[in-house]
Amino acid sequence: MRPMTQADQESQKQKVEAADTSMRVAKRIAKAGVCSRRDAEKLIEEGRVAVNGKVLATPACVVTDSDKVTVDGKALPAAEIPRMWRYHKPKGLVTSHKDEQGRKTVFEALPPELPRVISVGRLDIATEGLLLLTTDGAIARHLELPSTGWLRRYRVRAYGEVADEQLEEIRAGATIDGIAYGPVEASIERVQGGNVWLSIGIREGKNREVKRLLEHLGLKVNRLIRTSFGPFQLGELAPGAVLEVGPKALTSHLGVKLAQELGVRAPTKQGGKRPTPGKHGKLHSQKSPQARRRAKR
Repeated sequence: MRPMTQADQESQKQKVEAADTSMRVAKRIAKAGVCSRRDAEKLIEEGRVAVNGKVLATPACVVTDSDKVTVDGKALPAAEIPRMWRYHKPKGLVTSHKDEQGRKTVFEALPPELPRVISVGRLDIATEGLLLLTTDGAIARHLELPSTGWLRRYRVRAYGEVADEQLEEIRAGATIDGIAYGPVEASIERVQGGNVWLSIGIREGKNREVKRLLEHLGLKVNRLIRTSFGPFQLGELAPGAVLEVGPKALTSHLGVKLAQELGVRAPTKQGGKRPTPGKHGKLHSQKSPQARRRAKR
């Protein structure tokens, strides 16, 4: 066997790099921020997408960064760097881009200056609290998986009475109507009239899981607020407010390896501090009060 030459090494390197960037064409279109992956597949079926000048007839096409993808004859914009926001979802909004019943959706209520985003999982129309939004479908799908082991914590107000000993039944996991629910964290915060406030932590996120678990104990949930999703906290975020998670924090929460795989870039040392939202969503700098007084002189 002949020794590998420099040209062979370079060729092998290019093949590895191409493999690292390969993806379905619909995903490539979505990552460029043109539309969702599902809508991209529709564009392909309509004959509006071409790769290297050849019109595609099926979404079953894998491309790399070296391939030229066009939609309606126009080249794709550069792929967007994945971004994420914390959003305090108010009660009464549907977590969907379109609602057949004409109800107002989360995405219709977002500030118009936000780019196209998708949600990490969903919250029921009557559920309030923390909803994560991202521009990247891969991040959303990864964080939705129960295998991440991330705890989703809720504050729950429910009508009825329950003793701490009764909570043991759901702490260890329970099977309700043939559906097996894993162990949960559950504690009583306080009793308020005919209601009881509880703290519930789940890791699976099955449909209506919290409500079904508490109904199993004879309680009727009348308020449900998600306060955290893994390391992401609702904190003091006001209802309807949205605040971006900085790349440094996002990298820390995802882990450096996963963040790199998903294309999250750590902030550079240049450019100073990031602006932070003011009272009415406007941006203000992080200057000290003394510096602001000097600037006014």
